[in-house]
Amino acid sequence: MRCHPQKIAIVMLCIAGTFAGCAPQQPIYFRNNGDLSHYVGLAATIDTPEIPAEHNSEVESSIRPFSLAGPAPKDFWELKLEDAVKTALQNAKVMRSIGAQVQGPPAFLTANPNAAPTVYDPEIVETDARFGIPAGESLFDPTLTTNFFWERNHEPLNVNPNLVAANVSAPDLQQNAFSLQTAVSKTTADGTVLSVSQSTSYDMRPTDPTRAFPQDWLTAFQIEMTTPLLQGRGVEFNEIAGPGAIPGFNQGVLIARVNTDIALTAFEGAVRNMVSDVESAYWELYYSYRNLDAAVEGRDDSLRTWQKANANYIHGTPEGTAAAEAQAREQFFLFRSTAEQAQLQLYQAEGRLRFLMGIPATDGRLIRPKDDPTTAKITFDWTDVQGEAMARSVEIREARWRIKQRDMELIAAKNFLLPRVDLQAYYRWSGMGERLVDPGNDGLSGGAVDNLGSGQFQDWHIGVLGTVPLGFRKQISGVENAEAAAARDRAKLHDIELEVSHQVAYAVRDMEANYVLTVSNFNRRAAAERNVAAVEAAYDNGTVQIDILLNAQRSLAQAESDYFRSLTNYAKAISQVHYRKGSLLEYNGVFLTEGPWPAKAYFDARRRAHARSAALYLDYGMTCPKVLSRGPVKQFTGQSMGAEEMPSTPPSPIQPEQPPLRKPEFTPAPPAGVPGPALEPAQTPAAPSDAVPTGVTVLTPPPERKSHDIGSFDLNGLAPANQ
Repeated sequence: MRCHPQKIAIVMLCIAGTFAGCAPQQPIYFRNNGDLSHYVGLAATIDTPEIPAEHNSEVESSIRPFSLAGPAPKDFWELKLEDAVKTALQNAKVMRSIGAQVQGPPAFLTANPNAAPTVYDPEIVETDARFGIPAGESLFDPTLTTNFFWERNHEPLNVNPNLVAANVSAPDLQQNAFSLQTAVSKTTADGTVLSVSQSTSYDMRPTDPTRAFPQDWLTAFQIEMTTPLLQGRGVEFNEIAGPGAIPGFNQGVLIARVNTDIALTAFEGAVRNMVSDVESAYWELYYSYRNLDAAVEGRDDSLRTWQKANANYIHGTPEGTAAAEAQAREQFFLFRSTAEQAQLQLYQAEGRLRFLMGIPATDGRLIRPKDDPTTAKITFDWTDVQGEAMARSVEIREARWRIKQRDMELIAAKNFLLPRVDLQAYYRWSGMGERLVDPGNDGLSGGAVDNLGSGQFQDWHIGVLGTVPLGFRKQISGVENAEAAAARDRAKLHDIELEVSHQVAYAVRDMEANYVLTVSNFNRRAAAERNVAAVEAAYDNGTVQIDILLNAQRSLAQAESDYFRSLTNYAKAISQVHYRKGSLLEYNGVFLTEGPWPAKAYFDARRRAHARSAALYLDYGMTCPKVLSRGPVKQFTGQSMGAEEMPSTPPSPIQPEQPPLRKPEFTPAPPAGVPGPALEPAQTPAAPSDAVPTGVTVLTPPPERKSHDIGSFDLNGLAPANQ
């Protein structure tokens, strides 16, 4: 009868499973008292972190927001667009953005906290401990390696007893040993590894009869060089991939430099987007005021019409019918609700601008734009605009940096197709003695250091170490991958250029269309004012019905709102043209520069500059890297001072102006009639603080704003006086 071990194991497992069961079992202890108070079940609870962070002071200083049913502002903050941008940049550690959002509260940071750009992003990329510029430079730093050991050994030996009796060999090993090794190695820019090392050892065997003296010191001094001849050789490769790189993993200083440039480009784009959002929010707030003016004017006109209709109805005049009074009443409450909605939209628009500026949601004042949109006809030369967009677009520049990165990765990948052949050589001086230092005696009975200094014992070694992978499958795949990545990014660049060209065309088309719409809406508004004046006179004479007057008043309110809507869109469209062609920061007077360094950094930089000026140029006898960058981007190309002429010392940060609190100043309403159905060029161009190109035509300036006191609205108490 045969017993199979496999069958026996299966039977044992079945028996164990019968007694234990399939469910997991808790352990059983003899002294188990059931007290599990030391166990706290908090593994899956949601906790609040404890961090020593202070709350935002802007949040703590915020007061109750303005609303239709809540507190109303009593003071205005007359704010210029320039000051709004300045304050936003001053408070911008995180690049706040609302994008195209015009409804609802801002939700970009809370929805995408990791995607929000910050002023720290370029520094984080540059100082990355793995892929940053200092990390790439550290690959060429000298390295000091040292070790120190002391040991005691006592081991049995397998020797012939006759040899032990004859004192030819020791019966066991008794040893006191000491070793000290120190080396300094340095990798040069072309991949050569230079090292200088020193080693000292001590060995004492008191029971070994084969030794001339029981203890000895051995010391050596060695210089060594290992230089690549094919793969891994060259300044360009080592600054791209780094010393000791492997295919597909590049951590050289040039790659790190390009990553930093890409981060700086992304930071510039984030600043541009925030400035664009600030300007858009500023003009939207301007429109909110104008829209509120139109709604309030329509409400007041409808109130007067209702009062007339109510008086006619009470006195029983022919035109004083119940239907006419009801129509006037309905029109009044329509305009009243429209004014309430416009007031709410104004509060919301002001809140969005405050968020972008980084100031409290409410501080008791209501921001009121001090600048007016330009009415000048701005024209751009299409060839110049498109060429400027191709040269200054942030997206195109970032795509070009990525292509530069892919080209360098391809250079590194092709280097791995070469076999690894290294030239190794070292030269060593050795010394041995009964003592470490004994200048009075010569030979082995003297000092090891003295013996080393005599130069009697010298070794040298030179040779070639080669490694050739048969097939180069991994290396060829790396080259194909780098070529495909470079081709992909070049294709992306071509489509990005095409997309930017379409974006510029869209922006120019939109700007020109909004100017045409502004002209038409201006004429429409003037015609609507004349129509209201004529219909009111006819209604007072009893020649027209009240519904015609009510329609005329509605048309006037809508025409005025549409005019300022198109005028605001025209200002935003001009900003979008500059946004698409890469000159928005220049258009708003924003210049990006590096922050001030510590005084020690300037001192060290000046000292190194003097050292380089007195040194001789050495290119390591091989190919140096090609040109990586063309220099700083000229940010102010439209001004007389280019980027290369900007001062080297960055300007001191400008503190935002805090205008004093003051009561709103009221201005009379514009005249009812506007002469002429067509727009005539004005004698004095009405343009904002931005420079207007020469040779442009200018629309008639918009009517003077009414600047209604938002806090004086008493919509609930309005009713006909003689009801």
